[in-house]
Amino acid sequence: MADEHPQQQQVQLRIDESKMTSTYANTIRTSTTYDEMVMDFGMNIPMQAPGQAPTIVFNVGSRVVMNWSGAKRLAISLGQAIRQYEERNGEIDINPPRPPAPPAEG
Repeated sequence: MADEHPQQQQVQLRIDESKMTSTYANTIRTSTTYDEMVMDFGMNIPMQAPGQAPTIVFNVGSRVVMNWSGAKRLAISLGQAIRQYEERNGEIDINPPRPPAPPAEG
């Protein structure tokens, strides 16, 4: 009779950070295909020239493309990290109040 539970072999994980770069992002844009999720991370920078409507420029700093299995693992990991953070520090407000805009010159 064959063993129904083959022995599990431990695998060492080595993390190579020698080519890693760190960047800050305050926004993300996602798009999807049947096979993948594309995530563009970057900075929203508000700009307003005199006499023009306010504009937000989205400077994309990096793009991450993942298959759906990897994206789901990322979502689970982020959910766990956020839940732990909020348990320690309180709920994260994703819509904080904004200071009033300065009066328009006219």
